[in-house]
Amino acid sequence: MSTTLITGGTVVSATGRTQADVLVDGEKIVALISPGASPFGTINADLTIDATGKYVIPGGVDAHTHMQLPFGGTNASDTFETGTRAAAWGGTTTIIDFAVQRYGERVQDGLAHWHELAAGNCAIDYGFHQIIGGVDDDALKAMDSLVDEGITSYKLFMAYPGVFYSDDAQVLRAMQKATGHGLLTMMHAENGPAIDVLAAQLAESGKTSPYYHGIARAWQLEEEATHRAIMLADVTGAPLYVVHVSAKQAVEQLAAARDKGRNVYGETCPQYLYLSLEDQLGARSEEWGDFEGAKWVCSTPLRSREEGHQDAMWQALRTNDLQMVSTDHCPFCMKEQKELGKDDFRAIPNGIGSIEHRVDLLYQGVVTGQIALERWVELIATTPARMFGLYGRKGVIAPGADADIVVYDPAGHTSIGLGEGRTHHMNMDHSAWQGYEIDGHVDVVLSRGSVVVADGEFKGTKGHGSYLKRDLSQYLV
Repeated sequence: MSTTLITGGTVVSATGRTQADVLVDGEKIVALISPGASPFGTINADLTIDATGKYVIPGGVDAHTHMQLPFGGTNASDTFETGTRAAAWGGTTTIIDFAVQRYGERVQDGLAHWHELAAGNCAIDYGFHQIIGGVDDDALKAMDSLVDEGITSYKLFMAYPGVFYSDDAQVLRAMQKATGHGLLTMMHAENGPAIDVLAAQLAESGKTSPYYHGIARAWQLEEEATHRAIMLADVTGAPLYVVHVSAKQAVEQLAAARDKGRNVYGETCPQYLYLSLEDQLGARSEEWGDFEGAKWVCSTPLRSREEGHQDAMWQALRTNDLQMVSTDHCPFCMKEQKELGKDDFRAIPNGIGSIEHRVDLLYQGVVTGQIALERWVELIATTPARMFGLYGRKGVIAPGADADIVVYDPAGHTSIGLGEGRTHHMNMDHSAWQGYEIDGHVDVVLSRGSVVVADGEFKGTKGHGSYLKRDLSQYLV
């Protein structure tokens, strides 16, 4: 096996930082060595990486992605090959994607299909959550075998009637089943039936532009569903993880439950930290007119900056009322995909592409004083690994861990978007982050000891990524 020595850098963890060299043997980290104090004598590694003046951090873990997701009459435009390559460019070395079961389908068939899509195609390691989109006796029985498959979390939807939606009785039954197996319930918390009524009323009155996607999915309907999910979890004893939290009022519901000692957690996404209803969903362009806002149609939707939702998300990350940041990466091109809803916002495929930019966008929060350096590592790597049963292998730089390592240059610079000198490797015809500037740069990325990004080039290979069987959550009370 080959050896790699990363020298001169500052190793940053969720709990602190230290000057140390990192020794990798094969796919594993074998030692952290104080500079000039090696117990091994002179180390003649096969590869030496100079990280002087740079941060050495664990590779990012993006615990919420949707490669090739069928939605709105089309499929998410990133395949497992293109999406994981883009992830590597941005310093993410592990993804957890969602295997899909919809109404009328078997859980086992959906999971088998997702294994077929991913196997041999990923540039980095990957695991799965399971979407249960049709809670019935057969689906509940299938949940008995998820842990044996290394799938220790599953997702329900309070939104999208007719596609993924579960009513309260179905949610209750699934949570009861999950409690018996130690499964973590992930919840898309929006009141879908009420949203559909509001959306239909807006469309009937001629309000069909992307802006009204955000109006139909009012924050009250996210807060209400979040509260309802918390109460159902409390009845059943099921631990609850609310995905893509965007409304400050939903955060208040999570915080109140956590203050009572409940096993309730939440994530937000980069779009809810930076983007807004007014600036993005309400955008216009010469090419697309007021349909420009379709680039940023996602659910939960972008919220009003005037109402202060973005500031509230940053605050919740500082106070740990939200525990981590995932992307909900679900990209669609404007041409032939988003434009399916050109005459009616209800037909716009929901999703934004961010997998390449999460590490950078959160680092900019360090630069601007929103979060501490250690909290950055905790949010992008350590907590996702703990929350979803991967810690020890992922999310930490320590002997015995997989050598998933990022060398990050705080003196570097990253320009996001399409065009000369910018970074965009996702399979999309636009960037939701066009023009964003980051005061930092991903220099080198290792996945299980193999260099996958260095010298401004992708050096990884299709099929390098391995499937991860996950343990039960290591974060729950």
